[in-house]
Amino acid sequence: MCKYPQIEVELVGQDGNAFSVLGRVTQAMQRGRIPKEEIEKFTKEATSGDYNELLNTCMEWVNCDPSEDENDDDDDDDDGDDEDGYDHLQV
Repeated sequence: MCKYPQIEVELVGQDGNAFSVLGRVTQAMQRGRIPKEEIEKFTKEATSGDYNELLNTCMEWVNCDPSEDENDDDDDDDDGDDEDGYDHLQV
């Protein structure tokens, strides 16, 4: 489980450039009202290694495979809120 599962960022089929990936994830975190300090920690960790480290860090922090959630029909009310009370954001 990632740190912020309510933040959903689609990486598959998108521009794979490291700056593009980093930008999409940080923008999604900002829209999800993640504190600036947390986003700075994420950015520092994500940029501390190579491209694989960037992708691993993204997957540790946010939900990078939102299509997995489409198969989980535990909550069929479709109001956007999950059991955790957060609106799920998909980018």
